[in-house]
Amino acid sequence: MLDVAMTIVRADGADGLTLGTLAAKAGVSRPIAYDHFGTRAGLLLALSQRLEDRYVQALRDALRATPRDLHAIADVMSRAYFNCQTDLGPEAPAISAALKGSEAMAAQQRAMIDDYVDIMHRALQPFSPLGPDALKLTCIGLLGAAEAIAREKHDGRVSAEAAMDAFSSLIAASTGAPPR
Repeated sequence: MLDVAMTIVRADGADGLTLGTLAAKAGVSRPIAYDHFGTRAGLLLALSQRLEDRYVQALRDALRATPRDLHAIADVMSRAYFNCQTDLGPEAPAISAALKGSEAMAAQQRAMIDDYVDIMHRALQPFSPLGPDALKLTCIGLLGAAEAIAREKHDGRVSAEAAMDAFSSLIAASTGAPPR
């Protein structure tokens, strides 16, 4: 049903997705859709979680395949961050916007940030003289910087390549390692 729901969002936007519409297009009864997701918000949260899980797994896989080189790791993390919306498609922002203000969505986004901070922390720890708490705070700060850079990219003020290069440089510099 999630594949069908994603198709509906892609074609009609998040506003076009209801449990009734999903049931009709998935060829199931409305009670099945309601039993499975409970509410429209539950369906949207399930879609959002699916996208986030896919992104986190792709990042973990990419990091596992990356040589133990700080700059290579920084490049992978930066590219993953900025390619996230491209890789996940236009559905992700539509789903997020539809859940704006939802406590459940805020909790899910917080968990995603925590996951990303944990991934960054683990990947950067071998290269950093910072203690665990200081490195964690540094990773949180890096994500804030990435959001600001992403806004610049979204507004057309910088290219995707410049955004990725800047974030990669920030990641590497945050460890105290020399520049390339």
